Amino acid sequence: MATTTTTTTTTTTTTTTTATTKTYSRNEDNNELASIQLEASTPPPSGNVFPAIERWNHPKANIYKTITTFWCFLVMGANDAAYGLEQHYSLTYTIVSLVFLSPLGGYALAALTNNHIHLRFGRRGVAIIAPSCHVISYIINCLHPPYPVLVVSFIFAGFGNGLADSGWNAWIGNMADANQVLGLLHGFYGAGAVLAPLVATALVTKAEVGWWYFYYIMIGCAVIELTTSVYCFWDDTGAVFRRDTQHSTGGTGSGGGSLRKALFTKHAGRITWLCAVFLLLYVGVEVALGGWIVTFMMRVRHGEPFASGMAATGFWLGITVGRVVLGFVTPRLGEKLAISIYLISSIALGLILWLVPNFYVSTVAVSLQGFFLGPLFPAVVVVATKLLPRGLHVTAIGFAAAFGAGGGSVLPFAVGAIAQAKGVKVLQPFAIGLLGAIMGLWMCLPRIPAQHET
Repeated sequence: MATTTTTTTTTTTTTTTTATTKTYSRNEDNNELASIQLEASTPPPSGNVFPAIERWNHPKANIYKTITTFWCFLVMGANDAAYGLEQHYSLTYTIVSLVFLSPLGGYALAALTNNHIHLRFGRRGVAIIAPSCHVISYIINCLHPPYPVLVVSFIFAGFGNGLADSGWNAWIGNMADANQVLGLLHGFYGAGAVLAPLVATALVTKAEVGWWYFYYIMIGCAVIELTTSVYCFWDDTGAVFRRDTQHSTGGTGSGGGSLRKALFTKHAGRITWLCAVFLLLYVGVEVALGGWIVTFMMRVRHGEPFASGMAATGFWLGITVGRVVLGFVTPRLGEKLAISIYLISSIALGLILWLVPNFYVSTVAVSLQGFFLGPLFPAVVVVATKLLPRGLHVTAIGFAAAFGAGGGSVLPFAVGAIAQAKGVKVLQPFAIGLLGAIMGLWMCLPRIPAQHET
């Protein structure tokens, strides 16, 4: 009788254990997602385990740091919008497009080394290395070297841009009112891209000097960037960064989220890769339009050189105004809805630019297209901070921003290669197709937790 009772009890226990194991297995993925969302959204516990959220004006030193990052993005925007080499080197579209492609090596290196540089040197490292790369690149450009050397010089600029892009986006993305501040940050990028064609065009067409004279101005801007960045971020060492990151994860870990964890953990990796590919396509569309719209307006819309240059100015001005103005609209609508509206509007304006063969209509359409494209980059950075744990913010956002910036190299090169075979009229259908793909990626991002909806 005792034996029978024991057997029954054992069988019952085994059955219960098996059922529990199966239940756990079925819910394992849900538990993983819930833990990531909980870590990303749970407010800091008491006892100063987490530092207070920074603001752009608190502590006071952040005011000067924020202004410095604005200047850095102004320089980056001027760099990306300043190509005008086709006539000087007498090269085909495809060969000239290597200038767009060459920074990809720099961006790739930035994506791989960003986390290590932050852990080893902190933001001080970014403040020294990124502007130094700009100075080196612009000095080489001033010498108007043989074209292969020029291509190599843009690798230095690409590394500097990728490092600053990732570092400053991740830093400001964790601030209060990140949509608004990031909108201003990227607005300065657009401002640089607006001013660069104006200055470069005036130097070439009015002053009748070589294209390389523009880079004398860029050297001065990069030296200011280097001086102010080093001064403002000197105290942001690797030890400070590791300490702050450990605080943000409750004092665990070695400081800084692993790149492997950000890319290959199931749910965090999904978010990181979606954001990275989104930014790859977005920055590619932005730089391709900004870089090729002058040629499009001259060859397809038969505009005068100066008027066509003004169309590019209108596009970058639209980018700038859109980032500043819509940066305040986006948090009111919520990022998911707002970005969907902006993308649909951009596609509609692209169709007008493509199908209406009128110079003035095209000029207005490309300017408005820039306006609605402007806030996409800042909004994606903000969404990433809401969907990912704090410990992965710098690593994931840094990778996505640097990876995305590579789109500014690859896709303009692709436009140049296609334009060589089919003509520059392919610019708009190419851009419209990419915007449709961006819309699909946006729909694939997980829903933002309710407590993070803006």
